[in-house]
Amino acid sequence: MTQKFTAKEIHFLKNGTNGDKSGETEDRQISPPDTYFSDLLHDPSVRFTAFKKRLAGTKVPGGKFICAVVQIDQEASEETREAARDIFEACFHSVLDSDRGIWESLDDTAFVLVFWDYKNEKDGTRLLTLLKDKISGRLKADLLMGTAACPFYDFEQDQILGNALKAFDHAAFFGPSHSVTFDAVSLNISGDRLFQLGRHGEAIAEYEKGLAIDPKNINLINSLGVSHGIMDQLDKALDCFEQASAISPEEVMVIYNIGLIHRIKGKEDKAILYLKKAHAINPEIFEIELLLGHLLFKQELFDQALPYLDAAVRLNPESGTAFRLKGQILLDRNELVEAGTQFNMAVKRSPNDAMALSGYARTMALRQKNLSIALSFAKKARDLDPENPLFSESLEEILELSETAKAENRDKTIKSA
Repeated sequence: MTQKFTAKEIHFLKNGTNGDKSGETEDRQISPPDTYFSDLLHDPSVRFTAFKKRLAGTKVPGGKFICAVVQIDQEASEETREAARDIFEACFHSVLDSDRGIWESLDDTAFVLVFWDYKNEKDGTRLLTLLKDKISGRLKADLLMGTAACPFYDFEQDQILGNALKAFDHAAFFGPSHSVTFDAVSLNISGDRLFQLGRHGEAIAEYEKGLAIDPKNINLINSLGVSHGIMDQLDKALDCFEQASAISPEEVMVIYNIGLIHRIKGKEDKAILYLKKAHAINPEIFEIELLLGHLLFKQELFDQALPYLDAAVRLNPESGTAFRLKGQILLDRNELVEAGTQFNMAVKRSPNDAMALSGYARTMALRQKNLSIALSFAKKARDLDPENPLFSESLEEILELSETAKAENRDKTIKSA
């Protein structure tokens, strides 16, 4: 198992519907969108670029405005899609004249608009809701919407369009008919998307912007820690996780991440303590059970390791690593038949796991069963990791056993003749 962060647990909406204006409970099913409109910020389309330039050249009185991104339900009919632009334009001008706003289509179902000259935030929200309802009524389709206002904290005017895109991505997690106003959660989602794209430095910047809005948001702090971890900034990562743990001591993935940092730093006893604490809170998380089982295995505490590895197999039957570790324990106990079964399961799931191949080969050789297959597996393990002396030694032993078996078979053949 590689000694670094390799994955990220995203659970930024665990506290309910932060940002969801529908009033629904956290039981509502959420899922990430297929397309992130915030990707336009680093991979802009021609239409988006044109609107951005147009907005930059627009003089907004007092610098106060609202930006919104609106999309028609993707399940809408082709007829509705074709009518969308004309209806959007008609509704826009029925609510706002050309001196109070600008708009553009981003594609055949999505539009971006900016408007100003409203009395206060309440009046601006009223106008936006009126526009949304008019468009939805005329099209007979649900609308998804993300909005962002200027001024907002320390964001510059030219960042508000991007904020609206991020709010739209936030709304998309809830599905059609939802509206979300840009907030710290929107930045958490934006950071997670950048993380997913491998843009880790930009993700860190998003999480830090989010924390400027909501300094005690445990999801942002945890996400920031994971980003530091993936960049091998382990002390910064640990500091983030400890901050998150101080805010929410029972947050199991934060405890897991603290254990993971200690494991990467080589402090395995400390890592085991944190992982056992995480297990005590929730014994149904695969990553915790596997890592805990693996660390106990490394310390040769096999009896302690097996229950966690059994749990890992139950929680994720496709994990080749869990089966392989069980096989190694059983091989050490000389329980060859069951060890072979575990190694077989590991090799089926991870055909290039050299340790599983070598272990499986050894169990077959010790049982004097399928020596030709054992030999091929041992050779493959050696070829996959030629620098590991264990695999070369195992191959030599199996070669000797194979040659001995062949010689015994020849003797038997001669005697029977």
